[in-house]
Amino acid sequence: MFTGIVRELGALVDVEEAAGGRTLVVRAPATAAAAAVGDSIAVDGVCLTASEVWGDRLVFHAVPETIARSTLGEVEPGSLVNVEPALRAGDPLGGHFVQGHVDGVGRVQSVEAEGEGLRVFVEAPDDLLRYCVEKGSVAIDGVSLTVAELGDDAFAVVLVPHTIEATTLSELRPGQRVNLEVDVLAKYVEKLVRR
Repeated sequence: MFTGIVRELGALVDVEEAAGGRTLVVRAPATAAAAAVGDSIAVDGVCLTASEVWGDRLVFHAVPETIARSTLGEVEPGSLVNVEPALRAGDPLGGHFVQGHVDGVGRVQSVEAEGEGLRVFVEAPDDLLRYCVEKGSVAIDGVSLTVAELGDDAFAVVLVPHTIEATTLSELRPGQRVNLEVDVLAKYVEKLVRR
């Protein structure tokens, strides 16, 4: 379980292709210092298991299922990634419930300056957009955000200065693919109401 509050910007230092999956080596000093092999850590919103921890580095294996459902097949050495260690009992829940189970990939439609922040429109598949409501929660590349506006094929979020400074979302560009995780509570409500 995560909160969508990014704790560190990590740097992807190495990628190795293996049997349809990928081994990712991420330099994230603060996270690595408190991590152990087997820990769950979100990388750009994808829950991964640390298979090695050495110095300031974390090693993860992304299996073909993960590659198919996220943007982790596209990241290259030198890329910055959002890193969040799993929530521990007693930690404050500052964002919203985020599982690190990416629901799908969206595409940035536009990025517009808005005051000191940015308004970002993200095109999302219909099967995900139906879970988005104004003022509801969504995670983009692992960052907990509030839906500010809904369109027919997209939703908008507004990035505040802190989010711009502390996450990779400052680098969003039109056409860029992003990991999306909709609010898990909305999915449970839908399933219960259907019955």
